[in-house]
Amino acid sequence: MTYKLYSFWRSSAAFRVRIALNLKGIDYEIIPIHLGKNGGDQLGEEYGKKNPNRLVPLLEDDEKSIHQSLAIIEYLEEIQAEPALLPKPAIDRAWVRSVAMDIASEIHPINNLRVLRYLIKKLGISTESKDEWYGHWIKVGLESVEKQLSLDSRVGRFSYGDQPGLIDLCLVPQLFNALSVKVDVKPYPTLMRIFHECMTLPAFIGASWENQMDAEGLNPVTPPQE
Repeated sequence: MTYKLYSFWRSSAAFRVRIALNLKGIDYEIIPIHLGKNGGDQLGEEYGKKNPNRLVPLLEDDEKSIHQSLAIIEYLEEIQAEPALLPKPAIDRAWVRSVAMDIASEIHPINNLRVLRYLIKKLGISTESKDEWYGHWIKVGLESVEKQLSLDSRVGRFSYGDQPGLIDLCLVPQLFNALSVKVDVKPYPTLMRIFHECMTLPAFIGASWENQMDAEGLNPVTPPQE
């Protein structure tokens, strides 16, 4: 089976799912959904019928579909156990999920494109104030994740042990966002070490912004060298 992944090249949530599909070696076809052109493809009637929340990603097979990136990743984990994205011990699975959700549920939604657009278009916030908002919440979130990963003995080459997993799938896209708006990442040495490890892997490289069929207007993402 070849899945269809409705995706936008800069979407953090779609980025997570692309990494998961690549790591597991699952065939998929990208269906680009441009979140900006012509008011946004996601707001069109055709896509709205497929995904009423009008967000990406959406994973579709011939008959059914799943939305929300973490739900999609959990589904992929259930249908193809290897390579595992979650550890076996229940307490460790819960910890991995909690850190992943710190990124996906706490940092990312506040920086979501539709939130930023609302600040500017509806509330009249200046671009400078929007950027301050964006940077502030990224820094608050990354500080917390840095503290957690820098102190936990379960951290290895990656966020959990020596194989990439769920935390890394959420962390790398969020750091792409931070780097693209020139957030100072020096306060996050643990996160950046893991980022560099991830970005040596074909699954992460293939899922990254510049390698998407719909990539455009790319802001340089050049992490500092270790």
